[in-house]
Amino acid sequence: MRALMGFVAGSPLLADEDPVMGPINIHEFEELARKNLHKLAYDFIAGGVEDEQTLRANREAFGRVYLLPRVMVDTTNVDISANLLGQKLPSPIMIAPTGGKNLVLKNADETVAAAALKTGTLLCSATGVQKILQEGQPLKWWSNSTGSPNKQSAQSYVKRIEDQGGVGIVLTVDNAYQSNRDRNNRNRFDYGYMQTGVPAPGTPVPPSRNPARPAMWQPHTPNLGWEWIEWARAASKMPIVVKGILNPLDAELAVQRGASAISVSNHGGRQLDGAIGSLDALPDVVDAVGGKIPVIFDGGIRRGVDVVKAIAIGAQAVFIGRAPLWGLATFGQPGVERVLTLLNMELKLAMALSGVRNLGELNRKMIRRIG
Repeated sequence: MRALMGFVAGSPLLADEDPVMGPINIHEFEELARKNLHKLAYDFIAGGVEDEQTLRANREAFGRVYLLPRVMVDTTNVDISANLLGQKLPSPIMIAPTGGKNLVLKNADETVAAAALKTGTLLCSATGVQKILQEGQPLKWWSNSTGSPNKQSAQSYVKRIEDQGGVGIVLTVDNAYQSNRDRNNRNRFDYGYMQTGVPAPGTPVPPSRNPARPAMWQPHTPNLGWEWIEWARAASKMPIVVKGILNPLDAELAVQRGASAISVSNHGGRQLDGAIGSLDALPDVVDAVGGKIPVIFDGGIRRGVDVVKAIAIGAQAVFIGRAPLWGLATFGQPGVERVLTLLNMELKLAMALSGVRNLGELNRKMIRRIG
């Protein structure tokens, strides 16, 4: 018997085994990341806003949705591939736009992009993709923007992304003001760390140059309007995905104003505390869209079965944000790849055990809400 070299987040790791294979799920990756990261970095990534009610709601919502699996279906072959806005994807799981990667690792955006390329995962990122694109690599990449109230800057931006090889724009619309994040305020988080990275774990924290304060009326894009979509569409043929929709009325407006898709998202519980959990918001938004454009889900996914539930309700694909960062914080690029592989493996197995052979067979008849 091979000797055990210890335990990784509660899981035995054999002496000749690659350490990245130690964690067996996303929860264990997060626990390892928590131990590896400076508290400033972990709290920034893991935390929500104020009392973190919405942060908890994202996970709690999955606990109220149960599956009604079918049996005696031939699931010898299960296809988890997805088609979204002209892109053939190996999986419906995509990497969401996430800030603060440099808190985890220097040049982290490039590392995550390399992992996305290796796994064929669609990546949404504002930076870190140029080297891969310059090399002519087949990276599936959407850029992310928080928009601007200026037509000229909007059109200049989308043209630049299209020239760089982007295949879509994600417009994040729920970021009008810097939110009031208690963990950051308590830690006197210096937003300069977003570029430089935080001190190494265990080292003294230098005096803050730009400490977080209770964020009252610190504007980002408070005057962003629906006309941004029209400006962008007039300058580029790239699809425009509107991210941050929770209200069915906004979903209807997004369709009317020319959005190519929408993402049901509450910013990971990081903007407005008390906002509805993403999975709880999803059914009404899907109904409001009425199949006219794709709906993407974002918020709280930690297991492959979570993806099954979101797609059964009506999403065509899902974003994951924190999970890749936990992989990044533990093992760098291999950690991100392992996180993506785990989720895809879980998704495929959950589909097989649910008696479905492809994403198109998932529907609301397969779920029940309890509580």
